[in-house]
Amino acid sequence: MQQVQNSSPTGGIRVGVQKFGRFLSGMVMPNIGAFIAWGIITALFIPTGWLPNDTLAKLVDPIIKYLLPLLIGYTGGTMIHKQRGGVIGALMTMGIIVGTDIPMFLGAMICGPLAAWVLKQFDKSIEGKIKSGFEMLVNNFSLGIIGAILTLISYSGVGPVIEQLTKILSNGVEFLVNHNLIPLANIIIEPAKILFLNNAINHGVLSPIALEEASRTGQSILFMLESNPGPGLGILLAYMIAGRGSAKQSASGAAIIHFFGGIHEIYFPYILMNPRLILAVIAGGVTGTFTFSLFGAGLVAPPSPGSIFAYIAMAPKGGLLAALSGIVTAAIVSFVIAALLLKTTKKEAADGDDLEQASARMKEMKAAGNTAAAATAVAAPAATSQAAQHAEAASETVKAKEDVHKIVFSCDAGMGSSAMGASILRKKMKAAGSDVTVINTAISDIPGDADIVITHKTLTDRAKIQAPKAEHISIDNFLKSPEYDKLVDRLS
Repeated sequence: MQQVQNSSPTGGIRVGVQKFGRFLSGMVMPNIGAFIAWGIITALFIPTGWLPNDTLAKLVDPIIKYLLPLLIGYTGGTMIHKQRGGVIGALMTMGIIVGTDIPMFLGAMICGPLAAWVLKQFDKSIEGKIKSGFEMLVNNFSLGIIGAILTLISYSGVGPVIEQLTKILSNGVEFLVNHNLIPLANIIIEPAKILFLNNAINHGVLSPIALEEASRTGQSILFMLESNPGPGLGILLAYMIAGRGSAKQSASGAAIIHFFGGIHEIYFPYILMNPRLILAVIAGGVTGTFTFSLFGAGLVAPPSPGSIFAYIAMAPKGGLLAALSGIVTAAIVSFVIAALLLKTTKKEAADGDDLEQASARMKEMKAAGNTAAAATAVAAPAATSQAAQHAEAASETVKAKEDVHKIVFSCDAGMGSSAMGASILRKKMKAAGSDVTVINTAISDIPGDADIVITHKTLTDRAKIQAPKAEHISIDNFLKSPEYDKLVDRLS
């Protein structure tokens, strides 16, 4: 089934956008904590903040203008060429920062990876041609010379172009807001979330424009378009009332994880079980955004993850009720439509398409993007191809109990599903009296001292590339897997 999807034109486009979205989000997600820190400082200390302070408010402008773009540029560079790529990426990003008057997030996303790619090509061209003893000299001067040239280019040429592009996008968003058209964006955003294209939209387009707007006005509605937990909450509440079987039983726990934990992926399988429910989340998203627009709502920084707690933390002074209003209306509308659709669904169709089947379909859809992204992230096309064909094979290495000190759950971003799996196993290990450390990371960040790595079966071969000496365990479902109890019994 997955091969058929990928061979179709629409499947190929989706995989390409997923790959691009993961690349963009890969630059932003590791730095979300810094964005939240800036949002907290802004919400507290600007003249209209909760605790106005002229001295502390001086931190706001340098952080958003210099620190945050540099972090993105450095991260983007490391994704292409490790630390050397990060250094030259930050250099070129600095040129575009100084050459413009607005926060250069889009510019950083372009300059960081671009500078690293240029340096990587140079390093490849001289590989094996440097005389022994001159490696450090050549490495340092090549980075310095190429970095200086690229910094000058970004300062004088790239910066003004990106600045104009940002202004055009900002004017377009302002036009939509002024003409009450911004809710229509959710017609695209809500289906995109189910197809795992949310990162491309949120972190690649919305957040950079929203941060620039927030630096001028103190808040932005764009932070709320994709992150609103209301539509997903409505779906899960509808399953709690009108659902059947395992979906109804698990919906309450999923609602808690989604609404309070901010892990939106948890409700995607419930929509895939009954694709008509996409109408409910679209209606809920449009209603929520319209409500935000009606009350002039906005946040000061990205609410990541999209949890109710993040919304409360990122709401500006006097704007909390407005920020919560769109969540409530979105949940209500989504719930009413979803409940009606569930009530009118034929029992045979509902029973024949259970939650586990939908979860498997969701994993297959996500895996298509993961497999494509692996070629860039790991730079090993042959290994990636093998991963796509043999992802279900578990590691042949089985470590003895005394050799296991750290278990790592890993997924594409290292935040959502892997965090839930790690939490479940950590509790089981603690209850069994085991002192084995259980953590979660992104595939690209698996530590070298990992003894056992647990991944979804579609990601196992990527994990093997990152941690070849570890024991690898493949699972189908991070929320419940028989492998957890087997592992606890084995190590306790």
